[in-house]
Amino acid sequence: MNEGSPHVRGEGAVPEREQPKVPEEAALHHRAPPGGSKRRLLLVCLLGPLVGGGAGFIDAIFRLTLEEAARLRNLLIARGHDAHFLGFLLVVAGCAAAAAFGAWLVRRFSPHASGSGIPQVEAVLNGEMQPSPPSLLPVKFFGGLSAIGGGMALGREGPSVQMGAVIAHLGGRLFHYSAEELRLLLAAGAGAGLAVAFNAPIAGAVFVLEELVRRFEPRMTIVALGTSSTAILISRLFLGNAPDFHVAIVSPASVATGPLPYAADVTWLLYVVLGVIAGILASLYNRGILGALTVTGRLARIPVELRAAAIGAGVGITGWFLPDLIGGGDSITQNILAGGVAIGAIPLGFVVRFCLGPASYAARTPGGLFAPLLVLGAQLGLLFGALCASLFPHLGVAPEAFAVVGMAAFFTGIVQAPLTGIVLVTEMTAAFTTLLPMLAACFAAMLVVHLLRTVPIYDSLLDRVIEEVQPRLSGI
Repeated sequence: MNEGSPHVRGEGAVPEREQPKVPEEAALHHRAPPGGSKRRLLLVCLLGPLVGGGAGFIDAIFRLTLEEAARLRNLLIARGHDAHFLGFLLVVAGCAAAAAFGAWLVRRFSPHASGSGIPQVEAVLNGEMQPSPPSLLPVKFFGGLSAIGGGMALGREGPSVQMGAVIAHLGGRLFHYSAEELRLLLAAGAGAGLAVAFNAPIAGAVFVLEELVRRFEPRMTIVALGTSSTAILISRLFLGNAPDFHVAIVSPASVATGPLPYAADVTWLLYVVLGVIAGILASLYNRGILGALTVTGRLARIPVELRAAAIGAGVGITGWFLPDLIGGGDSITQNILAGGVAIGAIPLGFVVRFCLGPASYAARTPGGLFAPLLVLGAQLGLLFGALCASLFPHLGVAPEAFAVVGMAAFFTGIVQAPLTGIVLVTEMTAAFTTLLPMLAACFAAMLVVHLLRTVPIYDSLLDRVIEEVQPRLSGI
């Protein structure tokens, strides 16, 4: 095992590989100590907000079109039931066609637009692949719209991050910035994309430092903060200022500090147990994603459009019987946090989404992992919290608080970026009173996945990206 690999945080089993050679002008790499004058830093900081504004506009439009696509999908499924079996066939065929179209766009115009896009951004920052061309933007936008709008259990944040990175790189090249300055902009643009995807500006900047570059760089911090703040400023003109999720107010006394009360000290051990469970399930989920990719990879002789169509058809069948459980999943998370879900329906919903997420990602259409895993974390947390409330009624357990903490813990177990997870969920829910329980649960989740030797999901996906681009780069 190569514990010195730059892609592994812990004791994951990522084999050592030969670093591909990338043209010098494309190598935005390797975390070299930033040089250049204060004047150059100022120029980058001036361009950063412009990049953030562009990312904020495009990603906000992407979010709005996804919401409209989800509304249209639900309407068509509801009307399809009036046509009985013919309606069933039309819904399944529509979902299959939407997935196939997304996969076709990727194969035909921009192969690096498949999947999340975050591993591709990391590969560019590491100097292991060239930056994606501007042609990726329409592929990621319309491919993601088709796939996610068609019901695939994928997140909007992956396309948003990659589109933000492409916009940033395009702006830097337009003004003839150096490779190091392009690297600053590209990472900041990616963070702006995440910030807009979840209306979480601080999480966008933290994501850049913890996940993309994995070290604290003052220059990177400055550019990331400026870019994310401007992206949010522009996006909120379209999306509004409210947090993404509205959590049910458990106690009127808690309104001053958020929708949830502070957790009692005696319940902290319960949050640790939740973190342990989240870590175990996160390890299984990571393996499920990689296993699904391996299975579809062995079917390479079958055109990718047909593979995507088969997965899309399965999504369509699921959507016919359980329409609320397909798509990105924001409505599922919102209903859970608002207390609008029957506890008895949670186990089935969790199992369906747990299987649907890896299958959807294996279709190689544009789409991310964050939003689907937040759904699973909320479902797990609410179910565990309801069980604790039943077993320990004298503790005054709020199941909604466990749902919020579960989101951060499950995110931490899969991505292994706990600071990003904690800040992201806090910004999305405004549940500031759950910060300390989040720390306890995320500690436990991180400990479990490291004991299980689970590699962070984006490290594993990055290795797959490099395996795909190495044959192309070997001829350069």
